[in-house]
Amino acid sequence: GDYSSPTEIYNGSYFDMAPTNFYLAHTGAQMIYTPDLLADLDGKENVKIKYLNFIYHSDSFEELLRNVKVYLQETDATEFAVVEGVKQFFTFGEPVAEGQYEINLLDNYGEDVELSIEVPDFAFTPGKSLLVTIVFDAEDDDNCTMGSDYAPFYTSGIRGKAMTYTDNWTSFVDYAMGENFPDASAMLGCGTNVELPVTELGYTYEKMPGDVNGDGYIGINDVTTLVDMLLGADTGYPVNADVLVDGIISISDVTALVDVLLSGD
Repeated sequence: GDYSSPTEIYNGSYFDMAPTNFYLAHTGAQMIYTPDLLADLDGKENVKIKYLNFIYHSDSFEELLRNVKVYLQETDATEFAVVEGVKQFFTFGEPVAEGQYEINLLDNYGEDVELSIEVPDFAFTPGKSLLVTIVFDAEDDDNCTMGSDYAPFYTSGIRGKAMTYTDNWTSFVDYAMGENFPDASAMLGCGTNVELPVTELGYTYEKMPGDVNGDGYIGINDVTTLVDMLLGADTGYPVNADVLVDGIISISDVTALVDVLLSGD
């Protein structure tokens, strides 16, 4: 989604809110970020996801505590499986990040709010899909918003790549250990055709020769940055300025970078 303008693309309904709706005490969501959605990672080496930022809209006057757990895993899947007409959640293992977050909707009423969750260096292979499982659990079933208000995460308009589970008494983790898992249906309080939330994935990578300015792409701006580096400017990423990977940064790297841009490779 458009992370800079979430309000313009909000079009959720009760079951179209991913990954959470604070109206209920327990929410679990799974989201598939496919290779085309993660195309800016192509060509990068040693990619490590460092944080996930979500944007939600505050439409309530509540102060809530949520125990948040995030599970990340690589997968070749690009959509949720369907068995006898029922969509299926993915199984998931141990959380890569967890903590208690105070969701102060009162102070941010009517605003878009960013929730940032740090991840301890989750290694990711470009070209794979990224499955994100995230749960928001209240301390009890009373710790939710008023029935007249709700506070959803915004959705991005990419339908079918997220599913949510909502319940006031049973957490998604507990449901995942029950006999009905992995089936998802509206009868279980699940949204089975929901949209990806507006999400920002923060990551680091070790090396991408030619991406001199470090913006994740190779373009004419990298040529400019490389020339500035050769002229003595303290800018850019030297590890990516060595386009020829010969251990030396020189005018030959500028020539090689221009050749790459002209060839379209």
